[in-house]
Amino acid sequence: MELATRRHSQIDPSGKHRRMRSPRVSRPSRRRFWVRRIGVLMLVFLVWLTWSVGGALMAPGTDTATAKLAEWARFNGMGWAVDELEQIQYQLNPPKVGGRLAGGIPEVSTPRPTPTTRATSKPKTTPKTPALTALTAIPAQARPALPEEGVWQTLVSLHGQPAIQAAFLRPDAQHTSYLVGVAWLNQKLVTMVLHPGYSVPGGSGWSQPFYVPTSRRDALLATFNSGFTMQDNNGGYWQDGKTAVPLRAGGASMVLFKDGHVDVLKWNAPAPGPDVAAVRQNLGMLVENGKISADVNSTTTRTWGKTVGNATFVWRSALGVCKDGSVVFVVGASMSVQTLANIVHAAGAVNAMELDINQAWTNFMTYTHPSAGVAVPHMLTKDAHPNPYRYLQTSSRDFVAVSAR
Repeated sequence: MELATRRHSQIDPSGKHRRMRSPRVSRPSRRRFWVRRIGVLMLVFLVWLTWSVGGALMAPGTDTATAKLAEWARFNGMGWAVDELEQIQYQLNPPKVGGRLAGGIPEVSTPRPTPTTRATSKPKTTPKTPALTALTAIPAQARPALPEEGVWQTLVSLHGQPAIQAAFLRPDAQHTSYLVGVAWLNQKLVTMVLHPGYSVPGGSGWSQPFYVPTSRRDALLATFNSGFTMQDNNGGYWQDGKTAVPLRAGGASMVLFKDGHVDVLKWNAPAPGPDVAAVRQNLGMLVENGKISADVNSTTTRTWGKTVGNATFVWRSALGVCKDGSVVFVVGASMSVQTLANIVHAAGAVNAMELDINQAWTNFMTYTHPSAGVAVPHMLTKDAHPNPYRYLQTSSRDFVAVSAR
C-alpha cells in the first residue's frame, strides 16, 4: 500500500499530498498517420500500374512488347522518358557511315499475280487505261551508282499493266550500307482506303474495321503505314463524318476520296467536302508544288516531332503524289527529314508528307493470293522489322489498304 500510494501521490513543499495524473494512452503520431495514407496511395498506384501495363501488353495485334510499353508510356504522359531513352539508344548505336550494301540492289524476279476473285463475284469490266510510258529511274543519292539502283521493277500487274512498281536505292552518300525502298502505285488501277487503329486514333464507331477483313482480301494488293500518334502529329484525323482530332489548317494531309484515289496537300478547307472519305494529317509538307520545303531543316519539335528530331538518321516513311496522279511511298533506314524529302522528290512527287518513323512502325507490303480469301504478305525490303501480318489482324495504328480497282 505504501508503494502504491507513493506511485500515485507526491508531497509538495508545503507538506501536502498531491494526486498525480494517470498516464494517458499515447495517440498515433502525425508521422504515422501520413505514412499509412501514403502506403495506401502507393498500393492503389501499384494496382493501377499492374492493371494498366498488363492491359497494354495483352492488347491485340502484332506489336512487340517493347513497342507496346513505349506506346503505353506515351499515352500516359511519359513520352518525355521514351524520347530520352530513344536519344540515348541512338547515341550509343548510331547508323553506320560508309560500307557496302549487302547483296546489292534487290531484284524482283516475278511480278505478283493478279488477285483471285471468288466464283460468286460478278466479273469486273477491265478498265480502259492508256498505256504507260516507262518510269524514269530515280537518280542515285550515292555515287557511283550500283547496278539497277533506282530502276523501277514491276511488283504487281493488273490487266497487263503495272499496278505497283518498286525501286531501291541507298539513302545518301554517307550511309551507303543501308537500303531505301520506293513503291509507285497507279491510281487508275488501284483504290485506297484508310483503316483506323484501336489505339491510333482509337475510339469506336468508325466506318472501317481495325484490320483488312477476309471479305476484302481477294482484291488486296498492298498495305502501308500511316502517321504519328495523335498527340505527336500536330494535326487531325477525320473519317466519314467522325472526328478523332480536329483538322489543322496548314497541316500536311493525306486525303482519301470516296472513289478510292488519294491526294497529298496542305489543308486549307473549312471542312471535308462530300466526296472525301477520310483526312489524315501529319506534321507539315515535305514537298509542295514541286519544291522541297525549307522547313526540312527546322529544328522545332512541332515541325518534325520531338522523338528524334529532323537531323537524326532513322527509319522513316513518306507519301507523295506525282504530276500524273500516281502515288509514291518511300520507306527505309538511316534517313533524316532532308534525306526523305530528297528521295520522295527525286521519285517524282510534286506534293509529299512524312508519315511515321522508327522501324517498329514503318512498312510497305504487297500480297499474293494462293487461294480465295487468303492474302500472304511480302515486305518491300527484307530488313523491315514489323510483323508482315500486322494488318490482317487488329492493328494498334491506322493504315492504308490498297486494292484492285
